[in-house]
Amino acid sequence: RRPPRSTQSRSSAASDVYKRQVLTCTFSVEVDSYGAKRTVELVPGGASIDVTQENKHEYVEKYLDWLFNSSVESFFEAFKKGFYKLYNGEITKNCDPEELQLLICGSPVLDMKELQRVTTYDGGYTKESPTVVSFWMVIHELTAEQQKRFLFFTTGSDRAPVGGLGSMAFHILKNGEDGDQLPTAHTCFNYLLLPPYKTKEKLKSKLLVALNNAEGFGLL
Repeated sequence: RRPPRSTQSRSSAASDVYKRQVLTCTFSVEVDSYGAKRTVELVPGGASIDVTQENKHEYVEKYLDWLFNSSVESFFEAFKKGFYKLYNGEITKNCDPEELQLLICGSPVLDMKELQRVTTYDGGYTKESPTVVSFWMVIHELTAEQQKRFLFFTTGSDRAPVGGLGSMAFHILKNGEDGDQLPTAHTCFNYLLLPPYKTKEKLKSKLLVALNNAEGFGLL
């Protein structure tokens, strides 16, 4: 009669079985390439290597390396080539990542008081004109998202340039008469064409219609 296996032996055997348990995938990834499916091996011969409890951590490392590096390498190299055509090595050496992002993308923080301070007026408007006073009251009442849409509507970008909104040129031009006409903009020149609405409520209503329809074949 065989002696009973010790608890330690049974535990070791169970551990070996657990480690060899197959997790229904291999060291490969199936990707869609222009409508056709193809298999990418994460390691040489990976399509024939099962992922088990024992090697699952290695699988995760290989998969993440493929996902964030190998799978986008050609796209990143094309981006890098174009990036260095615009921004030479000296700029990247002298800026940390946050400064570089600010330089390229602009600031997401919008200080509308600074924009109001540098705005110039034309076509009969001054900063004391009733429509202009109502306009800035409306702008300061907008939500942060609506203010971003306003900046996009008038400048083509929803971010402030380096130096903030106070560093840019912005113009408000009187356009037409009070009526059903909506505000329009010349984004290349940062010009807002604003009809002389007689009430703040009407101005806000017309402005929001313009902001909410200022994409594609909209009102830009």
